[in-house]
Amino acid sequence: MATLNRPGTPDGHICGIDTAMEVIGGRWKVLILWALHEHPQRRFGELRRLLPGITEKVLTSHLREMEADGVVRRVSYDEVPPHVEYSLTENGVRLNDALEPLAAWGRQRSDLGAAGADRADIVTRDDSDRALEHLRTGP
Repeated sequence: MATLNRPGTPDGHICGIDTAMEVIGGRWKVLILWALHEHPQRRFGELRRLLPGITEKVLTSHLREMEADGVVRRVSYDEVPPHVEYSLTENGVRLNDALEPLAAWGRQRSDLGAAGADRADIVTRDDSDRALEHLRTGP
C-alpha cells in the first residue's frame, strides 16, 4: 500500500509509526502476521481458513503487498498441483514482536471490558501522576 508523499518529507513519511502503518495498514494485515506467526509456513487455503471473513482477493492482494514490503516470504514449489507456502521473513518476525505490546494492550482491554478499561486508564494516570510528583519532590 503506497502512501502519498507529504510536503516537506522526501520519502513521504513523517515518523517511524507512519512508516510502520504503511506496511500493516488495513483490516487484515496484522491478522495475517499473527496467523503466520502462530502457524508458520502455511499454504494459501490454510491461511484463508485461519482468517474467517477474508476474501481470496483481499488475501492475495495483502500477501503480495506484504511480500513486496519484505515481511512475508512466498516459496513456490515446482509441483503438480502447484504448491506455494507463505512464512514470515526476519523483518516480519521483528514486526510481529513490535506489535506484541499492542496485542497485550488489546487483551487487557478486552478482559476488563469497556468500563473496566476506562477505570484502568484512570488508575494508570493516577500512578503516573504520583510518580511524576515523586520525581519533582524527591523521596
